[in-house]
Amino acid sequence: MLGAGGAGLARGLRAVRQAWLRGSRGRSVVLARAAGPPGTGDSRRWAGLGPGGRGLSLSAAAVVEAAPRPVQPYLRLMRLDKPIGRNQPLLVTIVFPVPSTALAQRTWLLYLPCTWSIGLAAEPGCFPDWYMLSLFGTGAVLMRGAGCTINDMWDRDYDKKVTRTANRPIAAGDISTFRSFVFLGGQLTLALGVLLCLNYYSVALGAASLLLVITYPLMKRVTYWPQLALGLAFNWGALLGWSAVKGSCDPSVCLPLYFSGIMWTLIYDTIYAHQDKKDDALIGLKSTALWFREDTKQWLSGFSVAMVGALSLVGVSSEQTAPYYAALAAVGAHLARQIYTLDIHRPEDCWDKFTSNRTVGLIIFLGIVLGNLWKQKKTDETKKKIDYVIEN
Repeated sequence: MLGAGGAGLARGLRAVRQAWLRGSRGRSVVLARAAGPPGTGDSRRWAGLGPGGRGLSLSAAAVVEAAPRPVQPYLRLMRLDKPIGRNQPLLVTIVFPVPSTALAQRTWLLYLPCTWSIGLAAEPGCFPDWYMLSLFGTGAVLMRGAGCTINDMWDRDYDKKVTRTANRPIAAGDISTFRSFVFLGGQLTLALGVLLCLNYYSVALGAASLLLVITYPLMKRVTYWPQLALGLAFNWGALLGWSAVKGSCDPSVCLPLYFSGIMWTLIYDTIYAHQDKKDDALIGLKSTALWFREDTKQWLSGFSVAMVGALSLVGVSSEQTAPYYAALAAVGAHLARQIYTLDIHRPEDCWDKFTSNRTVGLIIFLGIVLGNLWKQKKTDETKKKIDYVIEN
């Protein structure tokens, strides 16, 4: 009797579980659909059940879909539905935590040079200024959104000709050019509010970057080096972070740091550009991917050497310690492997290599923080030696 009851209970639990799974899968389709790497056209669910049906995540696309309908085109214009270029689940996991990422790749790539600079400007033995890190994080989100708006305004006619970009709000006619201009004004006003929290030197320095932000999208029409223009704009935070903490720039630290960031951008954005090179060639746009062609790996290797070399110079100028140089060694190994295994003819592989550059930036930041904390240890050891000599 107990056996029969237990079997019935087991059957009942299995039925409930199967019904719940069916419902969860149904809900996951509504909550999130993630497009694959640009140019591939495949789709998959990134939200929904984790491995073994253990969790349910809420995607960034679902949040945009849940917003009031008149607001949705503006959120898509900021790429909030595609925080790293394709839909990813937000950091919201229901039932059980499962590994997921919702980190905006482009926002990270804009933000990380700021964190390097802020970390280097910290006093020996101290962590970076958390207020500055959060302030620059907010600014990175706002300026990334503004950059997307500017890009789509300039490229609305080109976007209509490419399947991957034809559904962007301006190209699709969901937002008029005038309304996008007004929206851009709102984004830049909020970004200005963040900038005004800094010292006067940094306000002037930050305002000077606006010309780069506005003109970058035009560069792909006139030069095969638009990635260089992007590097000049995206790594401005390497100058701004230091000045926000110190009150002005130290050329011996800030200039090689800025240069290393530009080299980094040439690496990851050349890889990214290989995904769209066929469409770019058809519609008359230019990129380093089209210029380098089969010599891409040689160019990327040169950029990598220049990047690591410049970061080494930064370490010498800022009196960095062993953890920093260990991080540079790890970055060099990561870049070498990334370039060696890169297949420029496979968009999926280019996408994977592009996204791995967030790891590069985080390793550098970690090396800066640990290297700065190590300075205090060295200072303490030096003081003990001096005290010992004095006593004897």
